Amino acid sequence: MTGTPLRAVVADDEQLAREELCFQLQQVGGIEVVGQAANGMEALDEIARYVPDVAFLDLQMPGLTGFEVARRLLERGTGTGVIFVTAYDQRAVEAFEVNAVDYILKPVDAGRLQTAVARARTRLGQAEPLAGQLERLVRLMAGQKDRHSQVAVKVIDRYVLVQADDIIHASLVEDSINIVTSHVSGTSNDRTLDELHARLDPEVFWRVHRAHLVNINKVKEIVPWFSRNYILRMTDAKATEIPVSRSQTRRLRDYLKL
Repeated sequence: MTGTPLRAVVADDEQLAREELCFQLQQVGGIEVVGQAANGMEALDEIARYVPDVAFLDLQMPGLTGFEVARRLLERGTGTGVIFVTAYDQRAVEAFEVNAVDYILKPVDAGRLQTAVARARTRLGQAEPLAGQLERLVRLMAGQKDRHSQVAVKVIDRYVLVQADDIIHASLVEDSINIVTSHVSGTSNDRTLDELHARLDPEVFWRVHRAHLVNINKVKEIVPWFSRNYILRMTDAKATEIPVSRSQTRRLRDYLKL
């Protein structure tokens, strides 16, 4: 196969499955596996490190599922294409087809894998390879996973249970994650914002900045900032101002028709 090889990251919690897929990709040719991951968080790290052309994501991984990893990639605006590797039933496969997102069923068929790689190469030449279709699919499938309706917030020496929808924003401050509601301000036991975000409704909670997660329904004002970016002024008592990263600015404009 001629041309520059596609660069890929393969993520699957089963080592044998990863090794088999990597071997099959080697047989297909024209694609170089630059990183591997055993769970969703590792997948995000490897993708951030190598910025591959395409990521092969197992759907059922610990920490973050393949869908959740895909959602993070959309939020970060990396441009990495996604091919899901799934053992889901036919009903879920139909959802993939409707949304025009590529997928491979387990056990992986060599011919189907070759087709998926060819499609990934074709999509590289498009302005938005998978973003629109993938975002619709992520929204569709996100509702199939139960979300936590309550979150524990540590306030001094006790934990207060708050309704998830009451959270106004959560921010990474040094090594702690601070959670703010209209009545409570404290810290989360989650180690990262990604972990907290995975337990919340992605339609409501947006990772607008690497250090900030906001409830889009709790934004009071949107203040234009330099370089066509924005500051979000939240509804908490301090009217906290939160910056919107460049990658999230377009999503905000589209959502609010700014």
